[in-house]
Amino acid sequence: MSPIAVTSPSTAPHSPRHLASHRPPARLPFIARLNWYWICQAGGWLLVALFQAITYAGSRNLAPVVAWTLLSALCISDLWHRFIKARGWAARGLDWRLLAGAVFLLAPAMTLSVAIAIHLMMRPVDNVAWLPMALLWWAITFVAWNLCYVMALSLRRANRLEAETLRLELHAKDIELRALQAQVNPHFFFNSLNSVRALIYEEPGAAARMIDQLAGLMRYALQSGQAETVPLAAEMEAVEAYLAIEKIRFEERLRVHIDIEAGVECVMVPPMSLQTLVENAVKYGVELSTTGSDIRIRAWRGEACTVIEIANAGAIRGIGTSTQVGLANARKRLALAVGSAASLELAERDGWVCATLRLPAAA
Repeated sequence: MSPIAVTSPSTAPHSPRHLASHRPPARLPFIARLNWYWICQAGGWLLVALFQAITYAGSRNLAPVVAWTLLSALCISDLWHRFIKARGWAARGLDWRLLAGAVFLLAPAMTLSVAIAIHLMMRPVDNVAWLPMALLWWAITFVAWNLCYVMALSLRRANRLEAETLRLELHAKDIELRALQAQVNPHFFFNSLNSVRALIYEEPGAAARMIDQLAGLMRYALQSGQAETVPLAAEMEAVEAYLAIEKIRFEERLRVHIDIEAGVECVMVPPMSLQTLVENAVKYGVELSTTGSDIRIRAWRGEACTVIEIANAGAIRGIGTSTQVGLANARKRLALAVGSAASLELAERDGWVCATLRLPAAA
């Protein structure tokens, strides 16, 4: 019995190590590891201290007072932050208690702290006419601090919600992909077992070889089921095993030509996707013809994409329900595993029925 002609055979093994990429947990980027609360705290109060230094430039012992003010503002605002965080006041947005605290608690405390600094480091405080303006200034400052804090919390909650939504979408995508794989594999094995049954009494030797090939395919299907995509080389080994099974069944009626361009073997494809297309080509090109059919499998680098073509000689016949399900599943799995930039088309060209798979260049 003649072997299948292969112009550029696949050589990569399809062990689990090659089928799934085990990536270590991604480390957070440097910018995400920074403590933005203290960065914003320090930056904001430094600006306030700078404004105070410019306003009172030339005053005696201004630097110690400015430093005292900066440290006091940091301590008071951080204590307030811890307090409202423990109470959960800022969890739902801007709360009246935040504004009341800024006006009636934080502003008086900060004004008192600055008055003590001025009294100890600059001059005795014997004139309190400036206190109302100081209270107003610090009330406005701490209201602005509370507004910024609530805005920062809102942005963080929005980012977390977006990340959680993305995680759920990826989980749903994974579930759908596994469900589609579960639909494809039993269909293939059912057809293969039917082929074994047809040969087991007439040609026991051929049936035994077919069972060996089928066992290899089952092993591949179990291994590849753990990965969204596999290298084209591994997928082609499974396709060649399937064609070897069908070659036993159809003998000279099945004529296969495989041409894989060098360097394309590493392109990632959904597992068992090419086998589905080859199965359709065998079913409608070989099985329905008394003289059989040529099956042509080609893969090459196109412009900004990789093109994989499965073709059988003949014309497009009435597409059955199983084929429609298989093609629909193949398209869905392709979109889920590779992305919307990938495509799968079935067309008739120059006496050939061609299933053309296009994958983005990065695939």
